[in-house]
Amino acid sequence: MDQGNNSRVTEFVLHSLSGLRELQLFYFAFFTLFYSSIVLGKLLIVLTVLSESALHTPMYFLLSNISFIDMCLSTFATPRMIVDFLKENRTISFEGCMAQIFFQHVCAGGEMMLLVAMAYDRYVAICRPLHYAAIMNVHKCTGLVVGSWLVGVLHSVSQLIFTVNLPFCGPNQVDSFFCDLPLVIKLACTYTYVFERLMHLDSGLLAISSFVLLFSSYSVILITLRRRSSVGMAKARATLTAHVTVVTLFFGPCIFIYAWHFSNFLVNNILSIFYIVFTPLLNPLIYTFRNKEVISAMQKLMRRQVSS
Repeated sequence: MDQGNNSRVTEFVLHSLSGLRELQLFYFAFFTLFYSSIVLGKLLIVLTVLSESALHTPMYFLLSNISFIDMCLSTFATPRMIVDFLKENRTISFEGCMAQIFFQHVCAGGEMMLLVAMAYDRYVAICRPLHYAAIMNVHKCTGLVVGSWLVGVLHSVSQLIFTVNLPFCGPNQVDSFFCDLPLVIKLACTYTYVFERLMHLDSGLLAISSFVLLFSSYSVILITLRRRSSVGMAKARATLTAHVTVVTLFFGPCIFIYAWHFSNFLVNNILSIFYIVFTPLLNPLIYTFRNKEVISAMQKLMRRQVSS
């Protein structure tokens, strides 16, 4: 089949988590609550960091950016999933499907790089404290954030460059509640083995390189912490534990979804929901709401809003 021809499929049909009307209404209320919590929590973190001068440091600057990208990662598919619980016809246009794939990989790739940037920030703060202010200046922090977004865009474009040109002539049933790239590729009316391997190579290269950088940074930090005083080590270890927990929550589902893709609809969707709903919800609890400085700044922000 000529791959230069226009796709004959103009829309895809997304699956629901359940065919029972009662469960769909429950899921609608459940995920609406969760998504609202994610958006409000992330916006509160960003506004707190922006408004409180004591938090104008590289660590909190990166934290506010990862909160924003977390919110974007949850937004690319969750609102549509929530609306689809109230609809019988769960179709998405071809362009809308490609847009979902694009924004998912932009946010996922960008977040991987931001996690690496945060690990680098902690490495400099703990291993080279005397040079921290000089190394982690405004230009360096801005460059790390911009670079993270650029990596995400390049990663996403490299995934879509071959996907949009695949011939889709039916079937058009995506076995997920959003346009998941591995499942969409399988619907192409051509031999997709090469394209699937390219997709796994692209995503795997980014994920593995990010994981190696994270592992190297945290290993050096742990070795350094063993030589420090118990008080300083305890505080740094608490911060490091939060970072490692978030990294595990983020990379765990990615490994299963893209390196070991299950054929079971339920398992795939549970992993996807954990990846785009529960992980963004848990991240602020791990990173910020256990942080006394952030809690204090949030209380000041709320008092100012009430008094005004």
